[in-house]
Amino acid sequence: MNGILSGYDAILLPTVPSTAFKIGEKMEDPIAMYLADIYTVLANLTGVPAISIPLQRHSNGMPYGIQIIAKHFDEGHLLQIANNLLQ
Repeated sequence: MNGILSGYDAILLPTVPSTAFKIGEKMEDPIAMYLADIYTVLANLTGVPAISIPLQRHSNGMPYGIQIIAKHFDEGHLLQIANNLLQ
């Protein structure tokens, strides 16, 4: 991960492969709920700081977001980027 981030301040990725679920929609499908978190595993496995922020609403009315991943020990810069994107 350090090699990828060496030339960049941060990486922007989707947080999940779809829009948000409606409340209770996936309660009977734990596999779908697990797979919705699959993109967030990278930061956990590599130990880099990451944050997920809301981006916009899809045409179906449900929100979706992006995740920002930064270099090790660069949480301050990560929060600045997130704050700038939320403005």
